Amino acid sequence: MSEGRSMDDARRRGYLDALGVTIWERRAPLAAVADQIEIAPVAPEPISPPLPSPPEPVQTKLERLPLPSREGAGGRGAERLPPIEIEPDPMPFDRFDESGCSPALLDAWDAIAHLPPASDRPGNAIERMDWETLEATVTGCRACGLCATRTRTVFGVGRRDADLMIIGEAPGADEDREGEPFVGRAGQLLTRMLAAIGFSREQVYIANVLKCRPPGNRDPHADEVLHCEGYLLRQVALVQPRVILAAGRIAAQQLLKTDVTVGRLRGRWFSFGPSAIPLRVTYHPAYLLRSPDQKAKAWEDLTRIRRRLDGADA
Repeated sequence: MSEGRSMDDARRRGYLDALGVTIWERRAPLAAVADQIEIAPVAPEPISPPLPSPPEPVQTKLERLPLPSREGAGGRGAERLPPIEIEPDPMPFDRFDESGCSPALLDAWDAIAHLPPASDRPGNAIERMDWETLEATVTGCRACGLCATRTRTVFGVGRRDADLMIIGEAPGADEDREGEPFVGRAGQLLTRMLAAIGFSREQVYIANVLKCRPPGNRDPHADEVLHCEGYLLRQVALVQPRVILAAGRIAAQQLLKTDVTVGRLRGRWFSFGPSAIPLRVTYHPAYLLRSPDQKAKAWEDLTRIRRRLDGADA
């Protein structure tokens, strides 16, 4: 067997020599070759550097501010917060009314809701109106149902810086027609009463609780008085009288916010409004025309007013 293998080797070498191959080695089995091969270790793929750990939370300026103590600003260990600078309001407050809205915005809402303009609503900036604006507002007022039955509004008449202001209840038929308070027979009697204590109509200021005539001269309704109240209060504020004379039940009860009768209210001094204006109650001239026996009491009321204005009656 070994001889045959040697012959084969010799024959192969002869073939190789003929082919020009000078070196020939017997091929080793695959398993033996594998044992002689050195396998270089494979370099591991580079590992990405680890993500950085999250940074420590940064303390904001607000968090660094000292917090107030639970014990209050004056308690032990309390710390005061730094002052806060507030930018000035670009729109002054006088451009807004008590609801927090501008008059222009209120008018826009009113137009959508088919309501009267904001200028017709009592209390809407009336306290800032001058005489001309106030009178124009009253002339165009449609705040209550009396606007549908009136002929003219009755604003007021007389000296606008008078010492004495006379306030009646509501216009009658003559006042509705002429647009002036206390005309007709009752107005003529009032003129004579004023003359008796040394005043002319032009020296006093005369106004009514209502600026429109109630149909049939009925008593004013509560909502009607409420709608006109702002107008009257503004008139009082503009006149700044030294004394107010409330003529009749409606005027006295509305000004004093009471239901006491005129007979019990007259004969005393009251203080009206934030300025504590001295106020006196007397009978309405129309009532005196019907009850002339009460004129003596009205005369007493007028003489006390005259003395008060002269500084002789406190």
